[in-house]
Amino acid sequence: MNNESRCFCLYSYFVSYIKCTTLRIYYHLTNTPLYRSRINESPMSANSATSHVMPPIDTSYKRIVAIALPVLLANLAMPLQSVIDTAIVGNMNDTAKLAGMGLAIQLLSLLLVSFNFLQYASSGLAAQALGQLANNSNTSTVSAPTPLLSILQRALLLAFVIGAILLLAKPWLIDFGLQVLSANPESGRAAKTYLDVRFWGVIAELMNFAFIGWFAGQGKTRYMLYQQGFIAVLNIVLTLFFVFAMQMGLAGVALGTTIAFWFGILMALWLSRQHLKISWSVLFKADRQYFTKEKMLRLFSLNKDIFVRTLILTLSFAWITRLSAQSGDVILAANAILLQVLSISAFALDGVAISAETLSGQAAGRRDWPRFRIIIKRTGIVSYGLAVMLSTIWWLAMPTYLGLMTNIDSVFALAYDYHLYAVLLPLVGVGAYWLDGIFFGLTAGSVIRNAALILAAIFFPLSWVLYQQWDMTGIWLSVWCLLLLRLVILGGFLYRANQTGSYEKLQPEA
Repeated sequence: MNNESRCFCLYSYFVSYIKCTTLRIYYHLTNTPLYRSRINESPMSANSATSHVMPPIDTSYKRIVAIALPVLLANLAMPLQSVIDTAIVGNMNDTAKLAGMGLAIQLLSLLLVSFNFLQYASSGLAAQALGQLANNSNTSTVSAPTPLLSILQRALLLAFVIGAILLLAKPWLIDFGLQVLSANPESGRAAKTYLDVRFWGVIAELMNFAFIGWFAGQGKTRYMLYQQGFIAVLNIVLTLFFVFAMQMGLAGVALGTTIAFWFGILMALWLSRQHLKISWSVLFKADRQYFTKEKMLRLFSLNKDIFVRTLILTLSFAWITRLSAQSGDVILAANAILLQVLSISAFALDGVAISAETLSGQAAGRRDWPRFRIIIKRTGIVSYGLAVMLSTIWWLAMPTYLGLMTNIDSVFALAYDYHLYAVLLPLVGVGAYWLDGIFFGLTAGSVIRNAALILAAIFFPLSWVLYQQWDMTGIWLSVWCLLLLRLVILGGFLYRANQTGSYEKLQPEA
C-alpha cells in the first residue's frame, strides 16, 4: 500500500469512528430524562425565570457524565486534527518534515494556548452568571440573556484584538520561535511552510476558545459537540483535497485547518443566536452597562492571572520540545508522535474537568460550599476512572497507533521503546486537569497564578538536571514531573482552604 492510500485509509477510519461513536452516544444521552431536563433545558426559560428559583444543583454522577461526555467527544475533535496532520506528514518518508511538523505544532500551541484564558475566563464567568441568575427570582426573560451575551462579546473582542496583533507579527514570531526551539535547517523550513499558512487562522482559533468556554460554562456541551465536530470533519475533508487532489503538501495540511476554523466560527455564532433566541443585530449589539470600567477591569484581572499560568505551562512544553530538538530530528520526531498521546488524553480528561468547572462555578455563584465539596469528590472519582480507561486503551492500541503515525523505521523503533511513558500519561496527569477545572470554576485567578509561579521555580531547573543525567529518559521524566507538580501544588491550596473553611477567599466577588 503506497503512502497516499495509507493516509487515506487512516483518514477514513478516523472519520467513520468519530461519526458513528458520536451519533450513538449523543442519541443515548439526548433520549434520557436527565439530559432533556438538565442539559437541554434553557436556564432562562420564561416559566422558571419569572416564577421561582432554580432547583438545587444536580451533583449526581449521571449529571457529571452527561456534561462531560459531549465535551469529551467535542474536545477529541481538536487534537484529532493535529494527530491526522502529523500522520500524513509521518508517512511522507521524510524525518525532517515530521520533526518540522512537531516544531510547528508546538510553536503554534505556545502562541495560542497562552491565550486560552479566553476559554477559562468565559467558562467560569458564564457558570457564575447562571448561579447568580438562579438566586434572582425577579430576572425577566428579556434581560436575562444580557449578562451572558456580554461575557461572550467581551471575550470575542479580546480574541480579535490579540489575533490581529499575532497576525501582524507573524514573520518575526515564526523566525524567533523556531530559533528558540532550536530547529535544524531542514525541519525549520518545513515548520515555516506550515506556519505561514496556519497563522491566517489565529483569530478564528482564539475566538474558538471563547465559544468553547462560554458554552461549557452554561452546561451547553452539545453545542460544543456540534461546533468542534463540524470543524474536525471539515478539516479532514479539506486537507484530503488540498494534499492529495491539489498536491499542496505541508501547505495544504495547514490550509485545510485554517479554513475549517473560520467556518467553525460562523457556525458558533449561529448556535449562540439560537441558544439566546435573539436576532443577529442583537447578537452584535453591545450593552454599555456590561462594558463598564469595573467589569472590564475584573475581566482583565482574571485573564491576566490565567494568562500567567497558561504561559508558564506552554513555555514548559516548549522547553521540553527544545530539549528534544537538541537531541536530533529522530528524537524530536518520535516525541512529536508520543506527545500526541498527552494531547488526546488531556482533551478527553478535560471533559470531566469542565464538568467540575461548570458545577463548582455554579456552586460558588450560590455560595453553596457543602455542595461544592461534594462536587470535588465526585468529579475526582469520575476523572480517575476515566484515566484508568484511557491508559488501558493506549496500552492496547499503542503498536497500531505508532504504525499508523509513521513509516520511518528509526522513528517507530525509538517511539516504541518509550511508549510506556506515554501510556501512563493519563494516570499521571489526571489530577492536574481535574483540579484545574475546580479552580477555574472558582475563577480563583490569584491562586492559579501563584501555583504556576511555584511550578516554574521547581520545574525548569529539575528538568534540566533530569535531561543532563538521562537524556531521552530525562525528557519523559520531566513531562511526568510537570503534571505531578501541578497536582501537588493545586492540591495543597485546596486542602488548606478545606481545612480552614475559607473557600470565599479563593473565589472573589464578581
